[in-house]
Amino acid sequence: MSDKEAMPDVQMTEKVSSNEGTALEWDESDEKRIRNRMDVRIVPTVFALYLMCFIDRANIGNARIQGMATELHLTGFRFNWALTIFYFSYIAVEIPSNILLKYIGGRFYLPSLVIAFGLISMCGAFVQTHTGLFVLRFFLGLAEGGMMPGIAYYLSCFYRKNELLFRMGIYITGATMAGAFGGLLAAALSPIPSWGAASMKIHAWRNIFFFEGLFTLLIAGLGMLILPSKPDACKFLTERDRWIAIERINREHKESAYEPTTPNHVRRAIFNINNLICALGFFSINITVQSFSLFLPTILVNLGWTQLKTQLYSVPPYIVACIYAIGIARVSDVYKRRGIFIIGGTVVSMVGYIMLVTVKTNSLKYFAVFLACIGAFPQGPAFLAWGLNNAAGTSVRAVTSGFIVALGSAGAIVATWSYLEKDKPNFYRGHYINIGAQVVACALACLGIWYTKWENRQRDAGKRDHRSVGLTEREKIALGFRNPEFSLQI
Repeated sequence: MSDKEAMPDVQMTEKVSSNEGTALEWDESDEKRIRNRMDVRIVPTVFALYLMCFIDRANIGNARIQGMATELHLTGFRFNWALTIFYFSYIAVEIPSNILLKYIGGRFYLPSLVIAFGLISMCGAFVQTHTGLFVLRFFLGLAEGGMMPGIAYYLSCFYRKNELLFRMGIYITGATMAGAFGGLLAAALSPIPSWGAASMKIHAWRNIFFFEGLFTLLIAGLGMLILPSKPDACKFLTERDRWIAIERINREHKESAYEPTTPNHVRRAIFNINNLICALGFFSINITVQSFSLFLPTILVNLGWTQLKTQLYSVPPYIVACIYAIGIARVSDVYKRRGIFIIGGTVVSMVGYIMLVTVKTNSLKYFAVFLACIGAFPQGPAFLAWGLNNAAGTSVRAVTSGFIVALGSAGAIVATWSYLEKDKPNFYRGHYINIGAQVVACALACLGIWYTKWENRQRDAGKRDHRSVGLTEREKIALGFRNPEFSLQI
């Protein structure tokens, strides 16, 4: 740390090792105080931002059964193409967006993305043709692409490895709760009487897009007022606490918070075994999560239920999955394990989809929906947290988050074609695709456990020590996750 950033003398019990020539120590009570203050500001805010992100993405499924498919002539595969086009632009922007986030800071960049997709969602109320819907979904993907990897990277700059998944679990339950709120909001907004100019009346499914986009803009404004850009810019912390907040992350990851992003960081994030495993696992999980979110209303309405009953009955599975996801994330952080909890979730989800294929009664099919949901939804953040935990260096973590979500989001393209109109009412093809996706995710989690254990044994045996021989402390920090002292999370 430079002289201008030097801190006053303090007496604490944990030594900082990320900066040469600086000795500062602290104890757990200091960390707990800092962590709690960050939690109050950061976690609820990013939860709200991601909640609106997923509501604006998935509300097309609710709008479809409220008359959009008929009014926009979404015949054949047009609805599936509307879903697919979103992910083309969504995937393309994820890594560049995270690099921008690293330089701009989360306080302004993340809420700006929310403002953008809120405005685009409102424009959905004025779409007149299926071609217009395709264009709108493309631009919605551009705006939303940076949100999930961006928030994940942002949180990794504030929280230690064994603190991260619980906080990620909370914010990503925004996706789960979006299913619940989306159904409730659709049920509440679609009956609003027709209003607006005579040439462009807003009604039924158009109300869903307009008002949900408006709510998004309000949340974005609050986010810009509340979020700090980085740990050492938290105005709600003292000068000493701000220094500790950033140094505890630097020390754990053997990194410097101020390193510039170079092509080498990009290569290091993409071409390593752990990140590839996590990205492919996220891909498999995302097939299930996205197909569930986009097609649950379609699956339920084909049980013979009314539109209103379908919207309301789509809510409980998400609520249960939300509670389960937060709980399992907390347990995973406490035990400092990722892979074993992913395996458990994939098994539960597999059972749910097997039941959807085999059982006959609507009540059992609805119970199977709960299993499919609670098994799948926690596993995406688990794979993402696993990758971030084993990436060191702020630049490498920024690219890691973007890479895992970018490759993983390609699974959503598969998801958009998993439930086709010609397969109703049973949709066996879609259920079989999701069973296969969960099997692959389970196998990748097993592979990830084996690899991280093997690599840690190599480091413990001194077989990676040659990497740091003759290096200065700063050069050792630059090694990132390749540093022999860096331990991979299992």
